[in-house]
Amino acid sequence: MFALDAAKGFLAAASPVPLARVAGVAAGTDTLLAATIAGGLAAILGHVFSPWLRFRGGRGVATSLGVFLALIPVPTLLVFGLWVLLVLLTRRVSAGSIGAALAYPFLAFYLLRGDPPRVLLCAISAGVALLVILRHKANIQRLLAGTEPPILGPKRGGAS
Repeated sequence: MFALDAAKGFLAAASPVPLARVAGVAAGTDTLLAATIAGGLAAILGHVFSPWLRFRGGRGVATSLGVFLALIPVPTLLVFGLWVLLVLLTRRVSAGSIGAALAYPFLAFYLLRGDPPRVLLCAISAGVALLVILRHKANIQRLLAGTEPPILGPKRGGAS
């Protein structure tokens, strides 16, 4: 599911590029940037607030990964590496997701120096990070209580 959700986000954000070429819109234009952002945000919001699931969808981590891979790949690949590291260290996907969401806007701000849409992209990444963190509210409570189950290995307090 993770790979499919990431692919969904990537395709939603990347699909305006070939369509713009067919329509004759030049690469790097504000119109094309707006279309890629709109497509990406629609995929994230549609995943998190799915009308098919009574507006209760997923947490948006994988879909956001795909969207931001299409928009700004370098900071996204770096924060994905951070996510992997945190998951390996904590054995909890939620800890990796929350840590990566917290770090992403700052990493993007630092690495996008000199890019004209820097402020816009960082504001959007901060909004998406906030959404991801809010969707992890129950996980945060379990992490603080020490009851969040690990992804591998024996569950806490039980035999396996």
